[in-house]
Amino acid sequence: MKYIVADYLSTALALVLFNVARYCLVDTIYEQYGSFLLFLQSNGVILGLTVIPPVMMVIYYLGGMYDHVIQRSRLQEFVSTFTTSCIGTLLYFFTALINDYIPQTKINYEMILLLIVLLFGCVYTCRAIITQYTTRKVFSGEWGYNTLIVGVSESARRMASDLSGRYRSMGMKVVGYVSTQEGEDLSGEYGLPVYDIDDLPEIVREENIQKLIIVQHQSGRRATVDIINRLFPLDLSMFITPDLYNLMTMRPRMTNVAALPLIDISRSDMPPSTLNIKRFSDIVVSATALIVLLPVFVVIAILIKCDSRGPVFYRQQRIGYHKRPFDIIKFRTMVEDAEADGPALSIGDDPRITGVGRVLRKYRLDELPNFWNVLRGDMSLVGPRPEREYYIRQILERAPYYTMVHQVRPGITSWGMVQYGYANTIDGMIERLKYDLLYLENVSFLVDIKILIYTVRTVLTGRGM
Repeated sequence: MKYIVADYLSTALALVLFNVARYCLVDTIYEQYGSFLLFLQSNGVILGLTVIPPVMMVIYYLGGMYDHVIQRSRLQEFVSTFTTSCIGTLLYFFTALINDYIPQTKINYEMILLLIVLLFGCVYTCRAIITQYTTRKVFSGEWGYNTLIVGVSESARRMASDLSGRYRSMGMKVVGYVSTQEGEDLSGEYGLPVYDIDDLPEIVREENIQKLIIVQHQSGRRATVDIINRLFPLDLSMFITPDLYNLMTMRPRMTNVAALPLIDISRSDMPPSTLNIKRFSDIVVSATALIVLLPVFVVIAILIKCDSRGPVFYRQQRIGYHKRPFDIIKFRTMVEDAEADGPALSIGDDPRITGVGRVLRKYRLDELPNFWNVLRGDMSLVGPRPEREYYIRQILERAPYYTMVHQVRPGITSWGMVQYGYANTIDGMIERLKYDLLYLENVSFLVDIKILIYTVRTVLTGRGM
């Protein structure tokens, strides 16, 4: 909240100072208005002071300025502030100043440069003061994230010592350990409470736990991955060490060279700014699609009702972000009670698929209601396709690294859907999984756009099945 208030006020201050400079330095403006009071009442000034600060707040948010503020990188803060100042200046110029009559082109450039300097100077000065204050609070241990170390061992104890010592600037306040197996040796002196993993949901609520650090289980890889699967539904940041990261099959990306090398496996490597833009785009596109496609929804609904008995929409529980279950919504393409005998994947000539359903599947029109899931936040436009718990358990038995896909929201389309398509066997799901893991390694806004373009081509060509 301090950053938000400071950003708003400093942005408004920069605009006021800029308008004062315009009136004093640009002769044509002085001659046009005659008095400073009349100048302040002009449409351009009023528009700038009322519209630009709120718009800049949106730009700051999309730039990731309000994500992870306690562990903010000062260099990243500097670069982000400068970038958003340039964007805001261009926006202000083309909305509020474009109609100003200034015959000297050089003065226009000087005014643009002046606004960049004022915006950057005012905003960054306030941010630097708050960041310095925050840094002192974190370093002193007064502020931080309550953290549990999952595992009881000598390496866990050393990690707790490092986080409270030379790496205390990371803001991870270790408040206890988590025992992951019965009969674990707790004879050592750990100095902090040791909780049972079965009691973790309750402990997280009572102790306000915000982060988990996982040390490798003494039984090896399989046991460690099983623990990670149990922890994902807690919806907390989870960290592992680089040596343990190797068993997760992907390369670590580190940005903070002065911190303890820990890798967050609960979230993707996508920068906060990209994540915010991605979510903002999801909301805009899904809301627009639901409105524009409403006539198509009505036609499809009529065809489904005329073709077979049963509801228009089909709901099915899937597992999404951080292993949270949600109900995915699709147009019904099978006969009613198609899975009365239990879960069964669809095959090429599946007799359960209706006539209309076959056309809907071919062009992926059955997934149009997924836009509602995107708007709600259950899904994204692009991300690994969500599966049912029944099949996830089978996949994990053969590919335990499948749990990595829960780092991001599942999507209407994915790299795996573009490259592989629908999977009607567990083997197919595992084969498609490699594309989802590639997506996690290369996730970016540009990659999302490419996947969407290829998906549109797939839909138009009818290669949906």
